[in-house]
Amino acid sequence: MPDWIQILEEINMLAPDQSDAVNIVRRKYLKALADLTGRNVIAYYSCFLHRNMDDSAISDRDKNGFMSAVYNLDRSKGLDIILHTPGGDLAAAESLVSYLRSLFGKDIRAIIPQIAMSAGTMIACSCKCLIMGKQSNIGPIDPHVRGLSAFGVIEEFEKAKKDIKKEPHCLPLWQIIIGKYPPAILGECEKAVQWSHDLIEDWLGSNMFADDPSTSGVIATIIERLGNPKETKSHSRHIGIEDCVQLGLRVERLEVLIDGKDLQDAVLSVHHAYMVTLDAFPTIGKIVENHEGAMMLIRGGDQR
Repeated sequence: MPDWIQILEEINMLAPDQSDAVNIVRRKYLKALADLTGRNVIAYYSCFLHRNMDDSAISDRDKNGFMSAVYNLDRSKGLDIILHTPGGDLAAAESLVSYLRSLFGKDIRAIIPQIAMSAGTMIACSCKCLIMGKQSNIGPIDPHVRGLSAFGVIEEFEKAKKDIKKEPHCLPLWQIIIGKYPPAILGECEKAVQWSHDLIEDWLGSNMFADDPSTSGVIATIIERLGNPKETKSHSRHIGIEDCVQLGLRVERLEVLIDGKDLQDAVLSVHHAYMVTLDAFPTIGKIVENHEGAMMLIRGGDQR
């Protein structure tokens, strides 16, 4: 498995045009992964670990990239999505899952080379399994509304009611605290929490656990453990493979051989190639690309 430096050296050997060399090397490893698994592969990479950019999160713009990436693919081969994302808009994630399921049915796997958080975790949970290594992480799925933790807002309102009922003299203080929130925020937060839980319950039940109707308790545990900040403590909490297995999620390990070849080597070679690409081109927010070279770059103000 070539590491980041070795892939960079490989790219430099193909210079003088670095942009062409980056594409050639990255696509070589993406195609090699598809050849190894015998499945379609779409890489969905965000720049969120490289720089702050508005377009690094999941959004409706991404649908165009996936529409381009699935075009002319043999859908009978299923789909592996390589996810590297901080999460983003829940509605966009729901729309994307619905779209991909309409094309590939239940035969979708989520490969997580490093990290897929929040709505990225939810997309992974819509798949039939997660493929993770020792370095891989998912994250909590508790929603945020207008940049605020939905659970945090609900919890603060509940605490205010209890404190005021117990100690009425606390009312002026709580009026100041609650007054900082915009109108209708409590209702929005309550709906967002219910929406995220409903989606995960539906997605897990209709794919990952579709063959076992007795797993409703497992699904409820997953929702509670991933969706409740009282359990996760922080929305940025990193949840590794062993914790995912303990939760009951269906996880396949990267550290396996396919026809004598190491799956982890193939996946991490792809991952390093995308890390080099995102380092080399600071205007890129996200990349959506399939193993046949169809690619869309989502930049700070355009797509191409």
